[in-house]
Amino acid sequence: MTLQNRGACTMGHVALHYGQPEEGPLAARLLSLLGFVETQDLALPDGTHFYRFVVDPRHHARGDGIVYLSSVPAAQRRLVEAARSALGVDTEREHPAVAEMRAALETDPEVTFHVGILMDSLETLEETVLNLKALAESDAEFKGRLKVTLNRPLPGTPEVDARLDASPLYGDVTRYAYGRNGVQAFIETDILSSGVLGESLVLELDYVFPGYDNHVLSVVEMA
Repeated sequence: MTLQNRGACTMGHVALHYGQPEEGPLAARLLSLLGFVETQDLALPDGTHFYRFVVDPRHHARGDGIVYLSSVPAAQRRLVEAARSALGVDTEREHPAVAEMRAALETDPEVTFHVGILMDSLETLEETVLNLKALAESDAEFKGRLKVTLNRPLPGTPEVDARLDASPLYGDVTRYAYGRNGVQAFIETDILSSGVLGESLVLELDYVFPGYDNHVLSVVEMA
């Protein structure tokens, strides 16, 4: 069988972890706010929850477009704790590589593992992120636990630039993506666990303006 006739392939699933065993419902709430559709909530014997989400209702009965969500496994938790202890994380003897990695992530949310979600409506992306920003300021469960970073596309497409100048979310944004004709919204949260220190996960919401072959997800460019 050649690549040309192997049939269509899609991305099947991604498995995410929430950091604290008791925060399964909060992590599930966050994914729901991002637009994922919960299709299963399984209570496990250890008191944690295992969730199945789909990225779109049309994927409900299919084997792709799935996000699984569960607590960090105990063995992984112990390994991360051992690594953090050896590196002296958040202590006076913290290894300088820790600060270097955190600074890199502060500069560019794409520098480490992250999950991208492509949306087909800029208005929906704007509404979703504005809602999360409001929750990060006022909701007791989310306050201080959601960090939003926004990228506009590289400038030069007049109709795209004009739409974003008028955007309630992107109007005053001065950061730019590594490409054109699409926007990025990064949500970093410590509710979910990933990265080399297990501290947080970055979720990326993307929108690509229709009608352009050259866009942020098709061609990487430098400013």
